[in-house]
Amino acid sequence: MPKFVVARAEEIPPGMRKIVEAGGRSIGVFNVRGELFALRNRCPHQGGPLCEGKLWSAVGGQPGAIEVARQGEIVGCGWHGWEFDIRTGQSWCEPERLRVRAYEVSVQALEPDPSSPVPGRVKGPYVAETYPVTVEGEYVVVDVAS
Repeated sequence: MPKFVVARAEEIPPGMRKIVEAGGRSIGVFNVRGELFALRNRCPHQGGPLCEGKLWSAVGGQPGAIEVARQGEIVGCGWHGWEFDIRTGQSWCEPERLRVRAYEVSVQALEPDPSSPVPGRVKGPYVAETYPVTVEGEYVVVDVAS
């Protein structure tokens, strides 16, 4: 597995990201509270520049009792707003908000996934590509499969 030096560690402080080219791929490297993660900068939904999207926190809870968790760990694609977990690349959907309206068809809620980072969300159909990231000395290194 080829390794690519993509930045000095100090270039990507907590809460920030850097989009780099490695192995012919555009990759976003994110610093989430001191942990580094890398995602391919391509939304699996329709190919948009995923890593350029807005960083979110997981928000859930009952009406009047909003819960905020996992601050800055969700990236939303700028094209259509599809949300992906920076740690795993998994998409998560909110069936109460993201549903299809159809004529003469009833829409049934999906059962929440117990592994969901936010109660009430279900695992989406897409997973963004992730890459291992290490810090070697003062350099951030991304492992990219050939």
